[in-house]
Amino acid sequence: MTPLKTAICAATVSLLAACATTPMQEGDPRYIAQPLTDEIYTADPSARVWNDGRIYIYASHDEEVPEELYNSADAFDMRDYQVLSMERPGGPVTVHPPALDVEQVPWAKRQMWAPDAAYRNGTYFLYFPAKDANDIFRIGAATSKSPTGPFTPQAEPIEGSYSIDPGILRDNDGEHYMYLGGIWGGQLQRWPNGSYDASVTEDDPTPPGEPAITPVVARMAPDMLEFAEPLRPVQILDEHGDPLLAGDLDRRFFEGAWVFRRGDTYYLTYSTGETHYLVYATGDSPYGPFTYRGRILEPVEGWTTHHSITEIDGQWWLFYHDTQRSGLTHLRNVKMTPLTFRADGTIETINPMTDLD
Repeated sequence: MTPLKTAICAATVSLLAACATTPMQEGDPRYIAQPLTDEIYTADPSARVWNDGRIYIYASHDEEVPEELYNSADAFDMRDYQVLSMERPGGPVTVHPPALDVEQVPWAKRQMWAPDAAYRNGTYFLYFPAKDANDIFRIGAATSKSPTGPFTPQAEPIEGSYSIDPGILRDNDGEHYMYLGGIWGGQLQRWPNGSYDASVTEDDPTPPGEPAITPVVARMAPDMLEFAEPLRPVQILDEHGDPLLAGDLDRRFFEGAWVFRRGDTYYLTYSTGETHYLVYATGDSPYGPFTYRGRILEPVEGWTTHHSITEIDGQWWLFYHDTQRSGLTHLRNVKMTPLTFRADGTIETINPMTDLD
């Protein structure tokens, strides 16, 4: 989930990155993929395949807001989480009852942004960001015996957590790692030394020639409800082995870190924010460093871009969102499309639009 600012929207010249566009009809051939459901608006899809073989998509639930909130971060005032599921790609999609509502979370006040989920020892875990009573983003955890919930939240956020966009990697040895962070409205720039600094602006204050802010990671404790260690930065390097710079808007991290393992290679994937790309970097450790490799997805329709990548029966899939149904950046719909790896492990770039006029 990306914070949106009127000044950025006004400066955006690409139609695909526009803050509002003409609504499109379902089945529009100009898109390579169609919305998975038209029952509700959903975004930030975290797709998981559990032991039953069914595909579960944990998503933010977009809702309409007063028009005066359009083009602001407050337009993303999601109040609950929805789970979509299907037996197979292309199959019928079930929209399950809300999995967790902000009113059920004792410490949370508003803005339930992008979630993720995990499974361990018979329990399903839902991880989510929300603003507390002081409007500071924290990461919460909730549990259920069902993959679709309802989920019961912990009374307090995860100790030491902050910012947004939790993403879970289950490594081959059974260890789990949480990646998190997002700049601007995601507040990551306000945690330079592990403590919150309210004096830092919402804009990233890092000089363009300095190393960019990166996501952070921590290994999870065995109970999956706490960190087993302090959060640490995830270094992202360029082709020369130097950190990506804050002014490198086409490649630097903005939000939405999603890490997966393919063979012996770890893929760190993320959004570049105002340049609207999904990109990736690779490394040989869950902690990094990761070396930038290229783009996964060209800009979608709408300002935000957020995703997950999951292997299903030997085929990798990209789950993402755009604004095909509404034409409004804060009312999104989730989609999925095949992801192709070349023989050398690099990823073929996807254009979300077809060649049709």
